[in-house]
Amino acid sequence: MAGCAPSRVASCGPWGGRAALESELSWDGSHYSISSGILPSLGARSNRRVKLRPFIVSPYADRYRCWETFLIILVVYSAWVSPFEFGFIQKPTGALAAVDNVVNAFFAVDIILTFFVAYLDRMTYLLEDDPKRIAWRYTTSWFVLDVASTIPSEFARKILPPDLRSYGFFNMLRLWRLRRVSSLFARLEKDRHFNYFWVRCAKLICVTLFAVHCSACFYYLLADMYPTPTDTWIGNSMPDFHQRGLWIRYVVSVYWSITTLTTVGYGDLHAENTREMIFNILYMLFNLGLTAYLIGNMTNLVVHGTSRTRKYRDTIQAATSFALRNQLPSRLQDQMMSHLCLKFRTDSEGLQQQETLDVLPKAIRSSISQYLFFNLVQKVYLFEGVSNDLIFQLVSEMKAEYFPPREDVILQNEAPTDFYILVIGSAELIELQNGGEQMVGVAKAGDVVGEIGVLCYRPQLFTVRTKSLCQLLRMNRTAFLSLVQSNVADGTIIMNNLIRLLKQQNDNSVMMGVLKEYENMLARGRLDLPVTLCFAVNKGDDFMLHQLLKRGLDPNESDNNGHTALHIAASKGDEQCVKLLLEHGADPNARDSEGKVPLWEALCEKQNPVVELLVQSGAGLSSGDVALYSCVAVEENDPELLENIIRYGGNVNSSMKDGTTPLHRAVCDGNVQMVELLLEHGADIDKQDNNGWSARALADQQGHDDIHSLSRSRKAHRQQHASKGTVAPVPIWRFNSEPTMPNIKHEEDAELRGKVVPQKLLRKRVSFQNSLFGVISSSHARQDTGRLLSKGLAGPGSPGCSHGSLVRVTIGCPEKGNAAGKLVLLPRSMTEVLELGARKFGFKPTKVLTTGGAEIDEVELIRDGDHVVLVSDDWAPDVAQLRPNDK
Repeated sequence: MAGCAPSRVASCGPWGGRAALESELSWDGSHYSISSGILPSLGARSNRRVKLRPFIVSPYADRYRCWETFLIILVVYSAWVSPFEFGFIQKPTGALAAVDNVVNAFFAVDIILTFFVAYLDRMTYLLEDDPKRIAWRYTTSWFVLDVASTIPSEFARKILPPDLRSYGFFNMLRLWRLRRVSSLFARLEKDRHFNYFWVRCAKLICVTLFAVHCSACFYYLLADMYPTPTDTWIGNSMPDFHQRGLWIRYVVSVYWSITTLTTVGYGDLHAENTREMIFNILYMLFNLGLTAYLIGNMTNLVVHGTSRTRKYRDTIQAATSFALRNQLPSRLQDQMMSHLCLKFRTDSEGLQQQETLDVLPKAIRSSISQYLFFNLVQKVYLFEGVSNDLIFQLVSEMKAEYFPPREDVILQNEAPTDFYILVIGSAELIELQNGGEQMVGVAKAGDVVGEIGVLCYRPQLFTVRTKSLCQLLRMNRTAFLSLVQSNVADGTIIMNNLIRLLKQQNDNSVMMGVLKEYENMLARGRLDLPVTLCFAVNKGDDFMLHQLLKRGLDPNESDNNGHTALHIAASKGDEQCVKLLLEHGADPNARDSEGKVPLWEALCEKQNPVVELLVQSGAGLSSGDVALYSCVAVEENDPELLENIIRYGGNVNSSMKDGTTPLHRAVCDGNVQMVELLLEHGADIDKQDNNGWSARALADQQGHDDIHSLSRSRKAHRQQHASKGTVAPVPIWRFNSEPTMPNIKHEEDAELRGKVVPQKLLRKRVSFQNSLFGVISSSHARQDTGRLLSKGLAGPGSPGCSHGSLVRVTIGCPEKGNAAGKLVLLPRSMTEVLELGARKFGFKPTKVLTTGGAEIDEVELIRDGDHVVLVSDDWAPDVAQLRPNDK
């Protein structure tokens, strides 16, 4: 077998197979069942599914299993007929002898087949498929007995001495085959597809019948071989028993055997000679052990079925006595009885869910809990917006419990040790007022109860009492806080969700009091939940921020994207928070993973007072991605923002990763005003991007005459004053696919800050799908866009939307005799494409076609560098006319 060891099959791949357990586990085609108590070696692997050598049969193959099952039927026949022939038949005659030979033939085939059946090595727990090893193992173990039990009776009579030529004497060796029946019952007892009670009963019945049958045959043989037939147990009551029919003699023998086994007595059949007495003594000693075995097994089966009921009755009796002795109120007595009855019902119906989970490894428990409860917990208001990792950890720690109707789950003013999530059923929220109970709400499936007491660490506000049969998930406070403290960002979301719920209860004085107390505890750091500077800044709570800074929190702490509290405060325009952070050493030029600094955040939101504070503290834009800032200002057509960028240290000639400058963007957008502003502030019109395109070349190629005029005047001005020569523009026939503009990754915690990312932060990108790097990066861009769209933060022109970026295509118009076309930037919609064609060619097209004549319905189907043609509805195109002339 290629790829495997020549003598032992270990594995044919990195994983090999299932855990090796042949001695402990047997395979029945769909599941494992335990067959013995021998444990496999640690790390042992099974390979029931690997390919064995040619002509070697797996012991777990379905066809071999069917063959073994068929042999079991033949073993049952042999177990009955061998003792019968030994005691009652003198020589082989008739159909019985023919059937014996047929059965022997089948077992002879099995002997040959065994030489080709792999076996599991008990030392390595690997399937052994070496024919020599298989043959040696078989011939040194059971081969001799198997062959002896298969020899035909006719042949045995010829080779045996005359005194031993009884027909059935040699046949008794066939009882060796009973080992197969023993293995069968051992496997069935542990097979979950078969009822254990009935399998055990069937085994006990078979053992009893076999003992009765064998003893009857042996006892009759003593009488048959005795010299004086009338001095035997059967001859005493039936002197002519040799002349009686075979059936009569067998029935009488079985009658004696069963009365002896059941100790009924010997009123009519009893021992008459010494041989029979000795046999009776041995048989009755055997019956003592067999009777004890039968009674013990039947007792265990019966006790197993009634033990639960007995235990339940004892528990009910003890609970009743306890309630009466302590004079408990009737309501508490009813709750006790209801809970005990429900527990018995769940146990008796096999619903021991928590008990079943507790015996499993933690990984399996976690997987089961995730499958059962993940979607439910994810929809609970308290966990809206938290990461899937935290929810997975939470459901792994939750315990499922059942509560009957009208049972208290939480008591008002009890210690907040747990909170609950309702899976099924409903519960009442009850408040004690003036010595009476008043229902203040109803919790349904998917609601959480007791969370306010746990999170605020105060006595429970309400009593929670079930209205119907409920299943709840219980979460321990200690385990919950331990998980939340290791997930600071998720802890912040949970606190926000709780505060939002409390604020919605503005008509409830109790809830408003809880909210005020909760916020005070947050500010003073008296909660076990993690509180970050970003949380305080998002709330606009300068007092809380001050307290946290006094406790020694790092003023420059940031999230996974490098976003600091100063970024958030600058964006929100919170002067007091900005002052506190700067006073405690916050870095005014901290840069996040997107290249943004606090000053840029303030400029974007027009927070002028905050801008002055930051500038006074030494903030500038040079620490950030200045090219990004300028490109955003150009795209938003915001001259004021661009002026501020230049004023606070921005360089208009800064370029993106692909070499694109703000002037490239302004030319591509045809924005004359921004081009002029950039040129006034020293933008280099001849600076080339990574593909060799300068802003001047782009203006020439796209036919922007006004921009071209500005560029020429700027070029003349530079020739008069510059000390260096000009950079020659790239010829217009040179065209390459351009790399993508660096993608702006949105703040993943933007929702936490209570703001929507402004459209100006969603930059365009250059598409270059024709390059290998473009294919790879575009897949990441689509993933980013999908995440933004799911949050409602992205739209047309967002990063990842290739058709809001620099996609150059050639458009032609064969109706106007211009099939070669013009190179233009691809608009964002098909309507704009048609409008662009109308301006370029002086007619109104209605359809966009490929050079092969296929109509294009979506602008997303057009890629960078494609050639498309514009036609009207009544024009019948010729494919040859659609293709540009190659020159």
